[in-house]
Amino acid sequence: MSPSQRRKNKKRKLIFLSIVYSLLTMVYGCGYTTRSMISSQYRTIYITPFTNKIEFIAKSDTGNKYKIYRPHLETDVTKAVIDRYILDGNLRVVEKDKADLILNGDLQEFRRDPLRYDDDDNVTEYRLNIVVNISLLDAKDDRKVWEENNYTGDFSYFVTGYQAISEDKAVADSIQDLARRVVERTVEQW
Repeated sequence: MSPSQRRKNKKRKLIFLSIVYSLLTMVYGCGYTTRSMISSQYRTIYITPFTNKIEFIAKSDTGNKYKIYRPHLETDVTKAVIDRYILDGNLRVVEKDKADLILNGDLQEFRRDPLRYDDDDNVTEYRLNIVVNISLLDAKDDRKVWEENNYTGDFSYFVTGYQAISEDKAVADSIQDLARRVVERTVEQW
């Protein structure tokens, strides 16, 4: 074999090994996984209907304004959380007597805070916050797996200009953000 053929063979082997190494690094070297971090003993979950514990007649801290009351917000949050677990697929939503885990939640606060004003001091952007206290229980052992207080879903929206959306749409987006966060908190590493 001539020296030029040896160099070509050596070059081909080097390219081949580089490709194999790159593929192996991509497959095994990355720590990201789409699998859930839930223990294999947990396969099902029951979501207790959220309760509304907002004291809407009490004054809020920001500007001595009364807290906002939104009818059926607890029902909308419960439905969104259930739908998000179904979409996620790591835990199957079942009746309470068949569940491995039980999620409890209390709606604590619904806030609409101004973020931006125009030159005439009119609000142009708000942030909605939906605040809940949630806990996850092991149904078999009746022990608390974790608990989170003041867990928040939020959404910012404009009320004027070409980016303006309705408050109803913003509330729906806040609820979806909260539901996503609750499910992520459950299925990611504890």
